[in-house]
Amino acid sequence: MNSLSPFSVATPQPSTASVRGLHVITWGCQMNVYDSERMTDVLRPLGYRAVGTPEAADMIILNTCHIRDRAAEKVFSELGRLRKVKEARAERGEGTVLAVAGCVAQAEGKEILARAPYVDIVLGPQTYHRLPEMVARAARAAGAVIETDFPVEQKFDFLPADRVAPAGGSAFLTIQEGCDKFCSFCVVPYTRGAESSRPAAAVIAEARQLAAAGIAEITLLGQNVNAYHGEGPDGATWGLARLARVLADEVGIQRIRYTTSHPRDMEDDLIAAHRDLPQLMPFLHLPVQSGSDRVLAAMNRGHTADEYRTLVARLRDARPDLALSSDFIVGHPGETDADFADTMRLIGEIGFAQAYSFKYSSRPGTPAAGAGMQVPEDVKDARLQELQAVLRVQQNAFNAATVGQVVPVLFTGRGRKPGQISGKSPWLQAVNVEGPDSLIGRIATVAVGHTYTNSLGGVLTEEADRA
Repeated sequence: MNSLSPFSVATPQPSTASVRGLHVITWGCQMNVYDSERMTDVLRPLGYRAVGTPEAADMIILNTCHIRDRAAEKVFSELGRLRKVKEARAERGEGTVLAVAGCVAQAEGKEILARAPYVDIVLGPQTYHRLPEMVARAARAAGAVIETDFPVEQKFDFLPADRVAPAGGSAFLTIQEGCDKFCSFCVVPYTRGAESSRPAAAVIAEARQLAAAGIAEITLLGQNVNAYHGEGPDGATWGLARLARVLADEVGIQRIRYTTSHPRDMEDDLIAAHRDLPQLMPFLHLPVQSGSDRVLAAMNRGHTADEYRTLVARLRDARPDLALSSDFIVGHPGETDADFADTMRLIGEIGFAQAYSFKYSSRPGTPAAGAGMQVPEDVKDARLQELQAVLRVQQNAFNAATVGQVVPVLFTGRGRKPGQISGKSPWLQAVNVEGPDSLIGRIATVAVGHTYTNSLGGVLTEEADRA
């Protein structure tokens, strides 16, 4: 859950006199993508419809992420660009509501209004269900509206029931939020709050709606998604494994994924679900962060490197074709050459199909920010380059092993080239083939013939039906 590329959440809608344009720019994890889609749903009753550019929007929302280095400064840089858009529209007599949402808004709310007073609304990730009220308040008041508290009510209870399914046959569905782990480097407990899980009945109802709209694949989201402990319709507490079984067997979801997981919450029944449920895709993002027990303890991860190795062995025994992804942080305060060597040894022993890797960067208010023994930047740079080189070799080897196989691919959209469609393999590899747009949103088998830097290429088989 770590991409930082901005993108719009929906395709442009035709403009009418009664329609107001909405443009949402999303940075960060898949949960932010889901939140942006739901903000669009919340604002739909007010007449807002998605438009393709901020210049055409009566309301612009910048949905932010606080994970990466200098996140706040990147937000202020983008706000400077959006200020010019707002001023240009004002010169044409067109009003624009500018809102900042997400984790940077939660962490930097008052600072945003101080440095960017042209912002109309600042809202944290737990309050976007109140957006219609905030828009009304912003229209009435002379000053800006700020909502960065953690409300008592569950925001999901106030979201519209008629969610609009995204195009392409794949959708995100948030089932859990917040984190109680308090890793030394992480701001999530401070920006998303304590762990909470949605009732299973609400998740199932949203999944049924998505399935009825043609969604073949659902990715269940949470900061610690495998810590899910929602109330079941039977009054019992359901874990992620039981929820996944119902989504597969009763709702009929063809593909189920979940992210992001914590090794401490990978329970026996979830490992068994990977063995028993073909709908549960053979790809798991399971962050380890470091291969050094000393660094893992300093990070407050709550597990050792060998416990992670044992867990991976159990998962692969349950599902031999399981591909793993992970997160790695190099240069955590106090990390020595020996600690880094332990991480490299773990990577070599386990093997990853893909991974996200970063240099440690300080987050104000986190325990590691005030720790001594900060690692010099040049050392962090060198370690990151060495680590990423090994991870690239592993990813390339995993993709090369797919060549010659016939795999089911869910096609989610058009490719970059004319006549090309793009989709996802069960192992979350991007796959591009020549094919008709009619296959978008469907699963069809592909004979994989080529690997590229970040994707696979192949040809459709004769049996281009749902697999």
